[in-house]
Amino acid sequence: MSDPVAYYPGCSGLGTSKEYDASTRAVCAAVGLSLVDIPDWSCCGSTPAHTKDHTLSAALSARNLQLVADMGLATAITPCPSCLTNLRTANHRMGKPAFGEAVNKLLDSPYTGGVDAKSVLQALTEDVGLDNLKAAVRTPLNGLKVACYYGCIMNRPPELMAFDDCECPMAMDNILTAMGATVVPFPLKVECCGASYGTPRPDVVARLSGKLLAAAVDVGADMVTVACPLCQMNLDLRQGQINRALGTRFRMPVPYYTQLMGMALNIEEAQLGFDKLCIDPRPVINKALTGPAAQAKGA
Repeated sequence: MSDPVAYYPGCSGLGTSKEYDASTRAVCAAVGLSLVDIPDWSCCGSTPAHTKDHTLSAALSARNLQLVADMGLATAITPCPSCLTNLRTANHRMGKPAFGEAVNKLLDSPYTGGVDAKSVLQALTEDVGLDNLKAAVRTPLNGLKVACYYGCIMNRPPELMAFDDCECPMAMDNILTAMGATVVPFPLKVECCGASYGTPRPDVVARLSGKLLAAAVDVGADMVTVACPLCQMNLDLRQGQINRALGTRFRMPVPYYTQLMGMALNIEEAQLGFDKLCIDPRPVINKALTGPAAQAKGA
């Protein structure tokens, strides 16, 4: 059991990506990563805040970081790359005295510093470790061919995010390999999916996300697994829009990596939220786990 860490689910974790939050909590509990919810946490500002006002954006995140400090904890982890970027950016900018002073004027409780923010992916890799994750596997994902898609901000900018390789990250690859899956080489693992342009420019999202799905098909993946709620939405929810725009026939499951981990750890499916995905990955998973490739790998 690791030392407790503060858990910041982010707004999408209680809304559009409930399955990510639920599977994250279940996986962390199964591998001994102790999560403590931050009391009265609030939105970090997501994408809009920093485009409007950097001081306000930092204040929204700094408020949550101070709540963690008040808990007596030194680390906050979040499953969402956008939340992570905001938390780490606020921490970095608050180190500049004039900026920090301006931000603290907006807060009821000034941020005193000393709280680190990192992704759940990083915590699983560094605090739990691949050996312990592998030892926790009960049903190896033998025969399942997975393309790992990180999105464009999980590891960027590298001097701020300070985890994994910014051009060819491997944390998710390594974890799912430890789970028994066959992780296929995916050349577009950090290319943009279109992000928040889904509403104002669906044509942009169709082109960029369609390129990602096509690449996954080309490398023989059964599915694309993700670590970002917005990436998941663009690749899964908008797959029908992509097909209509591009004349394609993609039917590619896009689960979160924590959902796949949950399967390998024998966590009850009800806790993993597969039913909330637009394209249910379970038929593909079950077919892979009972096919010749799985049997050969398990022999």
